[in-house]
Amino acid sequence: MLRTLYFMVGFTLVTIFFMLTGLPLTLINPDYFHNYTFYWARICLLMGGVHLQVVGGERVPLDRAVIYMPNHQGNFDIPALYVGISRQFRWLAKVELFRVPLFGFCMRSIGHIPIDRTDRKEAIASLDEAARRIAAGTSVIIFPEGTRSLDGRLQPFKKGGFTMAMQAGAVIVPVAISGSAEVMAKSGYRVRGGSIRLELLPPIETVRIDDRSVLMEKVRASIAQALESVR
Repeated sequence: MLRTLYFMVGFTLVTIFFMLTGLPLTLINPDYFHNYTFYWARICLLMGGVHLQVVGGERVPLDRAVIYMPNHQGNFDIPALYVGISRQFRWLAKVELFRVPLFGFCMRSIGHIPIDRTDRKEAIASLDEAARRIAAGTSVIIFPEGTRSLDGRLQPFKKGGFTMAMQAGAVIVPVAISGSAEVMAKSGYRVRGGSIRLELLPPIETVRIDDRSVLMEKVRASIAQALESVR
């Protein structure tokens, strides 16, 4: 319980500090704020007592933008991804986060993309914007499950991210996150500490697949197999 209290207080203070001190960086270049956020993520993992293991970084293409598609186990997935992926990227995240005072302003300033899953027209516009960003050279992250898993198990995938990937003709890099649910699950408030393993899996070329269902299953099978191998 003390670890949880320490983390909650520390997380709030550290996050506010990084938002206030990081915002001026966007006036120079939003990429600088993204790089600054790496240190926020490192501190979050440290305060949570989390050891991060990153595998497969050499698999990510360096000559083009990619779409990272990780499973979503728990609350520490986001700092783990910030630390584990050493390249610039932008989040495709639920619009509710952009409505949080200061936090939402920071997300927009960096260039993250809001998606409103309750409004089909707005969701399609967000996916179109993400596809344009990717075509222009910006990598993005989208959680294909749409939200965190209640029990840590891989959930069904939503179609939107795969439509976006095929529209952009982008490479998908599946990402398998394991251990995050044990550190802090969606359904709980207790921070237990522990190890998180983040594995960047072999890229999947969307231009070679013309069936969205086939692409979804290919990505899901890749993540499922990686998760099964570490149990």
